[in-house]
Amino acid sequence: MDTMTITKTVGAICGALLVLLLGAWASESLYHVGPGEGDEEEVAQGYRIEVADAGAEAAADAAPEVPFEEVYVNASATDGEKLWRQCASCHKLEQGANATGPYLYGVVGRDKGSADGYDYSETLATMEGAWTPENLSNFILNPKEYAPGTKMAYRGMADIQDRANLIAYLATQQ
Repeated sequence: MDTMTITKTVGAICGALLVLLLGAWASESLYHVGPGEGDEEEVAQGYRIEVADAGAEAAADAAPEVPFEEVYVNASATDGEKLWRQCASCHKLEQGANATGPYLYGVVGRDKGSADGYDYSETLATMEGAWTPENLSNFILNPKEYAPGTKMAYRGMADIQDRANLIAYLATQQ
């Protein structure tokens, strides 16, 4: 290689770096507005979308809660059987067959905390009353809120129709 070839190579590399640096500077100045430059509208990146009061729309969009009793009347035990799979990992439907959770055979109408041979949390062991469909629905909705200190690690089932279907299925297991 002679000196002329080396000079051309170095010049080409320097020229390419200069083009890259100028391109980076140009794109930075076109697409980025730093703090202190321009007015406040320009400092925020992106497009401003005017939105009506979001709180008013959320309240208007929220459908009125249907009472559980009305949903339970039309519940499908067949659909509830499909939902039972979630529960089956911790509960059994055979009388006296406790697992991680108590057996659920005959749970609808049974007194709270009364499954033979199961060691309930203090909260459920001392609760009075029976597991009515409404009580079961409230428990399945949010177990930790219904019975603080419960051992049940389930996060809850939000859909009221799914809860009604599951309880309808459990009611058939007597």
